[in-house]
Amino acid sequence: MNASTAARSGGAAVELFAPAKVNLFLHVTGRRADGYHLLDSLVVFAGVGDSLRFAAADDLSLTLGGPTAGALTADADNIVLKAAHLLAAHAGIAPRAAIHLTKRLPVASGIGGGSTDGATTLRGLCALWGLSPSESELEALGLQLGADVPVCLRGRPTQMTGIGEILSPAPALPPAWLVLVNPGVALSTPSVFKARSAGFSAPAPLMVAPANTAALAAALAQRANDLTAPAIALAPMIGDVLHAIDVTPACLLSRMSGSGATCFGLFEDEQAACAAAAQLASAHPSWWLASAPLVSRP
Repeated sequence: MNASTAARSGGAAVELFAPAKVNLFLHVTGRRADGYHLLDSLVVFAGVGDSLRFAAADDLSLTLGGPTAGALTADADNIVLKAAHLLAAHAGIAPRAAIHLTKRLPVASGIGGGSTDGATTLRGLCALWGLSPSESELEALGLQLGADVPVCLRGRPTQMTGIGEILSPAPALPPAWLVLVNPGVALSTPSVFKARSAGFSAPAPLMVAPANTAALAAALAQRANDLTAPAIALAPMIGDVLHAIDVTPACLLSRMSGSGATCFGLFEDEQAACAAAAQLASAHPSWWLASAPLVSRP
C-alpha cells in the first residue's frame, strides 16, 4: 500500500503516548555563531505525558482535550500541525489525518511537552500513512521542528550534545521514580538563555552505569542544570519548589528540568515518590504534580 492510499483507506486509528522529557542534568558548554547554545545533557523520559490519536481523514485537522489543553490553540503554529505538514511534504503526499491531542503536561514548562507531541506526531503519522523513514531521516525532520524533538523521537535515556542533534546512548540506568512539580509558571526558553550571565561549563557525560538509584543521585549531584539560576531570576518561585521537593522524605536529589519551571525529585521507588507527591500536593494544592517511573520506549 502506498502512502497516499494508506492515508485515505480508513484503517485502524493509531494511538500513541507522548512521555515527558526530563533533563537529569544540563550543562551549557558554548554558543555557536548563529546564537544557538551548545548543550551537554542526560535526557530521560517519565511515565506521565500527553497522548495523541491519529485517524484517516479527507483533510488535516487537530482537536484538543485534556486538563492543560486550555493553554494551546489548534492553529497553524501548533507543533502537531507543523509536524504533519513537514512529514507530508517530505513524503510528497497531501496531509490527511484527524488528530486529537490529549494534553496533560503543562505548557512551556521545561519537560518537552511540545517537543514530545511533535515527535509523537511524526511517529504516529508514519504509522498511519505507511511511511518508513530511517531513524536518522526522521530525526533530521524533527530538528526542523525544535532542538528537543530528535531526542524525543528516541524516547529512551540519551546523552544529548550539540544543540540537541548529537545523540548517543546513555549508560544503563537503574529503576527510579520521579516526582515532577510545576508551580504554574510558564517560562520562555529563549528568555532563560538570554538571562544567563555565567560562563560555559565543561561537558561531563555520564560514562559509567550507576549500580543503583543512590549511585545515580550521587553522579547527578556532581553535575548541574546551568539554567537554574537565570530561571530563578525570572521566576523566583522555582527556588521554593526546589526546596519543597528537597525536604520531602527519601528525596535523593532535587533539580530543575530543561529551562524550567518544572522541577523534579529523584526517588528510589514508587512508594517513596507517591508519599512525597502526596505531601507536596497537600501543602501546595495549586501546583501541578505527577509521580512517575523512568521509562524507555523500545
